[in-house]
Amino acid sequence: MNFKHLYYFWATAKAGGVLRAGEQLHLTPQTLSGQIKLLEQRLGCRLLRRQGRALELTAEGRTALRYADQIFSLGAELEAVLGRAQGGDEGLDFRVGIADAVPKAIAYRLLEPALEPAPEHGAATPAGAVRLICHEGKLADLLGQLSVHRLDLVIADEPMSRRTSVRAFNHALGRTAMSFFAAPALRQRLQGDFPACLEGAPMLIQGRAAAMRQRLDLWLSERGLRPRAVGEFDDAALLKAFGAEGRGVFMSPTVLEAETCAQYGVEVLGRSDELIEEFYAISVERRVTHPCVVAITTAARTQLLAN
Repeated sequence: MNFKHLYYFWATAKAGGVLRAGEQLHLTPQTLSGQIKLLEQRLGCRLLRRQGRALELTAEGRTALRYADQIFSLGAELEAVLGRAQGGDEGLDFRVGIADAVPKAIAYRLLEPALEPAPEHGAATPAGAVRLICHEGKLADLLGQLSVHRLDLVIADEPMSRRTSVRAFNHALGRTAMSFFAAPALRQRLQGDFPACLEGAPMLIQGRAAAMRQRLDLWLSERGLRPRAVGEFDDAALLKAFGAEGRGVFMSPTVLEAETCAQYGVEVLGRSDELIEEFYAISVERRVTHPCVVAITTAARTQLLAN
């Protein structure tokens, strides 16, 4: 059996179709379809069938997918254990996807320990042995890349949904309360104490796809507060840049309070322990063994996100 053909079938099944898989693998749908047909001929059965405009797995396809999951998961673990994922003997390439809703400063704090993972079995880890390769994007797209082992890990501000077809596991890293900030000139114009001062105040908010956006909307509604949304941003750094110019009140994790005030010249309006942002590492490993992932999860849970 040609394992390249099996890999293409596996990637297509994980992505939910040849178009999406082709985008992830940089191959044409025709090439993928042709390779899968060769696999079906070799196995003597249909693995995929068309249902309307979508593809679905046959009973034989579901069986093949279970075996493919084990084969390629073991292959990824082998690369991690030997420390040669695309890096040969020179070191370990650690490929991470970062959901675009995760603040850059949080992402750095979480990933920095991976550059010097703890030595395994008493063996020293050479300086510079890990090369960190980061990709930013939508969580759904990153999970697709994780499923075909183009990424070793995904960092997100929400757990992977059970409805997602990707076979991966959530590892909680930590949580932080949220703080509200405003430029000094804007703060002087706000009336009343926090959170009442948010009533009618100009506010810069996260895009609707962000997990925190839904929590903020609910938090404001429960308090009968109606700030004036003057900007909606998917990029947290751009949101803060507008906030630094006094365009509106904005939120940021409490664990980053000192950094946010120093970098953007803003002041803290108040904090909410009810608005909690959580962070997760998502990997194909149920039990974490990759040395870089171990370093990340250990550091996050013991110190990085402790307020």
